[in-house]
Amino acid sequence: MSSFGEVITAMLTPMRQDGAVDYDRAQELAVRLVESGSDGLVVCGTTGESPVLSESEKLELFKAVVGAVRGRARVIAGTGSNDTEASAELTRKAEGLGVDGILAVVPYYNRPPQEGLYRHFRQIAAATDLPVMLYNIPSRTGRNLEAETVARLADSCRNITAIKESSGDLEQASHIRVLTSAEFQIYSGDDGLTLPILSIGGEGVVSVAAHIAGERIQEMIAHFKAGRVQAAQEVHARLFPLFQALSTTTNPIPVKAAMRLVGFDCGPVRLPLHNATEAQQAALREALRLCLPESEA
Repeated sequence: MSSFGEVITAMLTPMRQDGAVDYDRAQELAVRLVESGSDGLVVCGTTGESPVLSESEKLELFKAVVGAVRGRARVIAGTGSNDTEASAELTRKAEGLGVDGILAVVPYYNRPPQEGLYRHFRQIAAATDLPVMLYNIPSRTGRNLEAETVARLADSCRNITAIKESSGDLEQASHIRVLTSAEFQIYSGDDGLTLPILSIGGEGVVSVAAHIAGERIQEMIAHFKAGRVQAAQEVHARLFPLFQALSTTTNPIPVKAAMRLVGFDCGPVRLPLHNATEAQQAALREALRLCLPESEA
C-alpha cells in the first residue's frame, strides 16, 4: 500500500474580493505548498471551506490543483458530505479528473448511528478504486466515528487505508491503532497533536500550519521517526505558538489571515464565516514572530 505521505496540507481555497473562487491563485498556492514541504494536498476539506463550495467549484478546484501539482504530490479530493449518494457521485467524478485519493468526512447534522456510518463509507469506497481516508471531526459533525467502526471499515473495504483523526482524543487514536493493521495509516487532524499521535503509531498530519511551516513540520516528523525524540520535541515547542494562533477562531479564518501576513494573500473567507479581527491578527503576528525566521515572518 502506498502512503499518502507524512505532511499533507489541508489546502485553503483562495477567493477573490467578490467571493468568487480564484483558481489561478489556487494553482499558485498548490505549487508553493509542494515546494515548501507538503507530500500531499487535501482540496475542498474543512480548511478549503467545502460547505460553501458548489459541486462545479469543487470539480474545477480538483482539476486546477491536479494540473498545477503534476504528480509532485498526492492530491486528495474532499468529496464527503451528509448525503451518501451525492458523496459517492462526486467521488466518481473526482477520480475521473486524476486525483490520487479521497477524503470522506463523517456526515454532519443528520447524526447517523455507527451502522449508518459504516454503510455510508462503504458506499463511497465502492464508488472508486482510489485510496480513501476517513475524516473524523466530531466537533464539526456532531457524531464520533468510533474506533470499532473504523476497524470494521478497514477490514472490509480494501481501499479504506487511512483516517484523519480530529477528535482530539488520544485514547481513541490509540484504540484505532490497536484494532487495525500496521498498514492502516492514522493522521493527526490537529497540528498540536501531531507529535503525540506519532508516538502511538501515527503516520503524520493533515495540517493547517503547513501553509506557513511545512518544512519545519517535516523536520519534526523526521526527527521523531529517526529516534531523535528530544529534537522533535524542540521543533514542536517552537511551532506550538503558531498551532495555537491558528486555532483562535474557526478554521480557516486564521490561516487566511496568516497567509496575508506572510505576503501570500488568498483573499477573504465566504459567509457565514467572517474575516479575522484585529486582535486575532495581532496574535498571529506575534506567533509568526516567535516561530519563523525574520526573513519569513
